[in-house]
Amino acid sequence: MPLIDTHSSPGADPGLDPALPPVVELTPPDIAPYRRGNTGVDYVTTLDSGRDGPHLLINALVHGNELSGAIAIDGLFRMGLRPSRGRLTLAFANTAAYATFDPAHPYLSRCLDEDFNRVWSPALLDGRRDSVELRRARELRPVYESADAILDLHSMSNDTAPLILCGRTARGRDLAVRMGHPAWIVADEGHASGRRLIDYGGFAAPGGVRTALLVECGQHWRKETAAVALESCLRFLLAFDAIDPALAAPHLRRRADRQRFVEVTEAVTAGEAEFRFAAPFVGMEVLERAGTPIGWDGDRPVLTPYDGCVLIMPARRPRAGQTAVRLGRLEP
Repeated sequence: MPLIDTHSSPGADPGLDPALPPVVELTPPDIAPYRRGNTGVDYVTTLDSGRDGPHLLINALVHGNELSGAIAIDGLFRMGLRPSRGRLTLAFANTAAYATFDPAHPYLSRCLDEDFNRVWSPALLDGRRDSVELRRARELRPVYESADAILDLHSMSNDTAPLILCGRTARGRDLAVRMGHPAWIVADEGHASGRRLIDYGGFAAPGGVRTALLVECGQHWRKETAAVALESCLRFLLAFDAIDPALAAPHLRRRADRQRFVEVTEAVTAGEAEFRFAAPFVGMEVLERAGTPIGWDGDRPVLTPYDGCVLIMPARRPRAGQTAVRLGRLEP
């Protein structure tokens, strides 16, 4: 049985046209066998080598419609993978949202009440507000806090090249370089609408040692995106000398000849008026001249602030208060 099980659903490639149905090439795996795990937290399993080493954690399904991470973790289980040193925890995060996934309406299961990847601040986690996502985040919080390094697997609405978000720490960038894949490395501080898991606590502390990376593996439902997710998992583990290279070798086909580093300088947050882009951007476009139109926030033009401006993850449908696009400088 292949590690990545796929099917094709009817419908045309949506591109950026929301009126067309998306093509879902991936089959959501059955994660019910992993519910009990062995940690006391549903859908969380820790594999212990019995040898000294770091506690590594691979995380999927922060968003319930991002199938590739779940497919990758399911693949690791079916490979019989165990760490050769330290511990490895495999976690499925927003399982309640995932349970609602419908390939006929695949955007609707991203979350139930709110974005699981915008709640990672002590003020929210320790506060009195309640939601499905906050309850799950509070349940998973001690699991994440016990890890030395986290790989958080995601995917994108647009058909953008895969990329690693490494935060602002030098150790995050160093880990991304050691992985050697994907080819794009992006340093940023997240979103105005809330903190991500990789920005939480010691993972983002300037003087810390714990590290978290977020890999955007490609377009949500492309077959290739699941392959990128599995390879990212294996390269993450290899970077810590935590698995036998021979086990990973059959799945390592995409090491970049050269990784490119982009530092995000600002995020464009959509205002109350309708935000619309000047062109059908998909992400990682380099706009050569300062003052080039990116789009309009209502009647206000949004222009590139400098030459060689990289557009990072333009939103499919920017909403008020959410990040429409991030802008970055490409390192020579």
